[in-house]
Amino acid sequence: MAKIIRPTYPLNFSIGLLILIFVLSTFISLEIFAVKWRVVMEGGSPLVGMFLAAVAVVVMALILWEEFLFPVRIKPIEDEIIFRNHFTKLKTQVLIYCVIPVIVGFIYLNYQVNYFWFIAWAAICIISPAGKLISGIKNYNDFLKLTNNTIAYKNNDKEGVFPVQDIQEIALLRDEANVLHKVQVLMQNSSRVVIDLDEMELEAYYETIDEFINHHYKAVVR
Repeated sequence: MAKIIRPTYPLNFSIGLLILIFVLSTFISLEIFAVKWRVVMEGGSPLVGMFLAAVAVVVMALILWEEFLFPVRIKPIEDEIIFRNHFTKLKTQVLIYCVIPVIVGFIYLNYQVNYFWFIAWAAICIISPAGKLISGIKNYNDFLKLTNNTIAYKNNDKEGVFPVQDIQEIALLRDEANVLHKVQVLMQNSSRVVIDLDEMELEAYYETIDEFINHHYKAVVR
């Protein structure tokens, strides 16, 4: 059975937070439209446009806050564990992301907009999640596989398989916050390889990788 290693907030809290984001975005989105407050008070506010603008913000939040729809899980099998991106998650994220440019285009074509706030809103909704999706797609084939006998990895153009018996030393390299971000492997023949976890979209697994290496390869961990 797969184990959740980075659970999200309780469901009720998460849904409540999304509703709050939606409500606040609905009211704030009025700035996007070139509508005077007098018209709004008379019932002439662009309600459908405001609703759609808030939906775009919620979609952006769901992509950036991916644990809500996709809690991070791992499935150890006989002392073997593989850390990688999942195509189903990426495909779903890309599909729901497509809603954002559709909404942006619809609002632009059907409403008079305040260009300053419209461009700011559109840029935030489109660019913020796009960077995350592009990075995930780029690193889709990356993986780190740890077993009792081998360490295997792939990171774009770099890849390798290292028998544990041929490893002289493993160094866990950490950043300023003391979070694991690279694994340096020194072989018996003095060759050295650095596995750049921070380039592989594996941030969610850092703690589990740290624990697995320290537990299974403790004889060579420095």
